Amino acid sequence: MQIALLQSEAKVMDLEANLEAVDAAARRAREDGSDLLLTPELFTCGYSPDRVRAELTAADLDRIAERAAGIARRHGISLVHSTPRIAPDGRWHISARLLDATGAEVLAYDKVHLFGAEERRAFAPGSAAPRAVAHGGMLVSLLICYDVEFPESVRAASDQGAELLLVPTALGAGFSAVPRVLVPARALESQVVVAYANHCGTESGLRMGGESVVAAADGTLLAHAGEGPEVLCATVDRAAVAAARERVPYLRDRRPDLYGRWTGCSCS
Repeated sequence: MQIALLQSEAKVMDLEANLEAVDAAARRAREDGSDLLLTPELFTCGYSPDRVRAELTAADLDRIAERAAGIARRHGISLVHSTPRIAPDGRWHISARLLDATGAEVLAYDKVHLFGAEERRAFAPGSAAPRAVAHGGMLVSLLICYDVEFPESVRAASDQGAELLLVPTALGAGFSAVPRVLVPARALESQVVVAYANHCGTESGLRMGGESVVAAADGTLLAHAGEGPEVLCATVDRAAVAAARERVPYLRDRRPDLYGRWTGCSCS
């Protein structure tokens, strides 16, 4: 499966401009042979948690969902897009959805680890574990941004059988160790492909870091963007994941019977 990652600067609360950018990226990705397009965290509304929470409406969310499904269907490409989600209890979450090439939703996930005071003011953290679904010949799962920086999140996805982990993100400048070091380490230690799509440019005064990456299950980088706008492509397949797991069997050689006891120990 060939995947494409959109790295671009969103226009905060200009839904039409952002959806047009997704549409153009989906068209280009499909023309280049990609089967799936991954877009950044909250890209459809722009990354500005306080403004998004104050200005976005339920009708806006419905419009984004309808347009995203239309983009996937029109270009015949699977699409991961990220928007807020209003739960039945009225709480707002940062969410991501995987749509298939007909525009149907096949997987959804709410961000568990919120980053910084602004996200915590605007949104509530999710609590559901990541799930994995069969899609494009692989088992696919979702995390969002800060989630991937916690080994427990990636391992939870791997424990569900995930071979490909799709991560919309909104990483600010100054944290280049995340795409360069941490994401490949997460891919290696949990033996999954990690695709990590970031914003670039400046949104509501926050300079974004770019450097979207695709890390293979052996920790090598399959693709690495610079700091500017780009549609990044990489080919992934389950045979390569299986080979990485066979070469160094981290998952098979784990000792969970011990780890539970270790967690409760107090060390000085």
